[in-house]
Amino acid sequence: MQSWQRTMWILWFGVLFCSSSYTMSVPFLPLFLFDLGVPESSVNLWAGIVHSSAFLVGAVMAPLWGMLADKYGKRKMVIRAGISLAFIYALIAFVQTPWQLVGVRMLHGFVGGFVPASMSIVATIAPKEKLGWSLGMMQAGTMTGGILGPLFGGLLAQAFGLRRSFVVAAIIILAATVAVVIWVREGKAEPQVEKKKEKPVTYRMAFRNRALMSMLMLLALFQLSINMIQPLLTLHIAKLQGGLQGAVLSAGFVLSLIGIAGILASPVWGRLGERRGYHRILVTCLMCAGVVVSMQFFVQDLWLFAVVQFVFGLFMAGISPIVNTLVVQSTDEQFRGRSFGLTTSANQFGSMLGPLIGGLLGLAVGIHWIFVATGMMMFAAGISVWLRRKHELGQERRMSSG
Repeated sequence: MQSWQRTMWILWFGVLFCSSSYTMSVPFLPLFLFDLGVPESSVNLWAGIVHSSAFLVGAVMAPLWGMLADKYGKRKMVIRAGISLAFIYALIAFVQTPWQLVGVRMLHGFVGGFVPASMSIVATIAPKEKLGWSLGMMQAGTMTGGILGPLFGGLLAQAFGLRRSFVVAAIIILAATVAVVIWVREGKAEPQVEKKKEKPVTYRMAFRNRALMSMLMLLALFQLSINMIQPLLTLHIAKLQGGLQGAVLSAGFVLSLIGIAGILASPVWGRLGERRGYHRILVTCLMCAGVVVSMQFFVQDLWLFAVVQFVFGLFMAGISPIVNTLVVQSTDEQFRGRSFGLTTSANQFGSMLGPLIGGLLGLAVGIHWIFVATGMMMFAAGISVWLRRKHELGQERRMSSG
């Protein structure tokens, strides 16, 4: 096994543990609000506020952490984020009011960055021809954690209560950080064709990069659309099964299906992107995911809801790794940490707006119409990418013929 592969697999397990710790705790916060005394009439709105508060701070901090990663090393940023997140998850176990929970979630957003810094290391060390597969595998690691987290968290919450599951989440992310400290050494990129020395790439130069900006806007829209649903899913699952009794365990099982789909599909989409073109696969994933999630409007049974979520996860799994690959291809290597900081910021910005919009829509029209709105946004994004790519190819043909 080559050194870059060994590092990638260590970081794969790192992002798996990080994702597990996240999905053991955050998806169940809407149900945790009942323990904090929030009435059922306003729980949807509070769920939106709790989810969005971390993303608001994270959207502002991500570019800063990316800049520090380029300056001081991406490995140091992974370790910093891991230790901080362990403290934050443990702190959730001790909150007593909804506003305290919002405060801890804002700290959560402030210290984040474990996964993007890990992705940045892999994007730097992986050979160009293996980039799509490598980032797809890292996405699969995140999705694997997405399976284990809800299942393990649901079982722990059922047996010992939600507060103790938050402590276990802290221990898991701490274990991932220790693994990085012991085994990961930040290597250099694979040898490339020598280039003339260029001026340092700045954020101002990056913001003039149209390809990068279009991908960042797409990420923000994608996260906005899926996070319109996220804070209401556990409550919706409880309604489908007929009550709150056992809802944490049922939600854990259903949410884990998206992770299973991601494990199966993410590396496949990465390889297909390498062979058939990343833009083509991205359009396919966006449009198909939009159609599938819209079908939840008609679903009234929990088993059918789970099936549709699994199919939705198959297409959704290809979007983030392909966008990350296109971002890497459109930016300079010396800007790698900051480029992943910007993608994280775009993700966080969309993730901040999504729960707020979803919470308000949940009060106004109900979750079934939110599924339709999500599907329409994803389908429209797919059409937009297709039209933009068609225009770019047309311009290239005209320039080559002229």
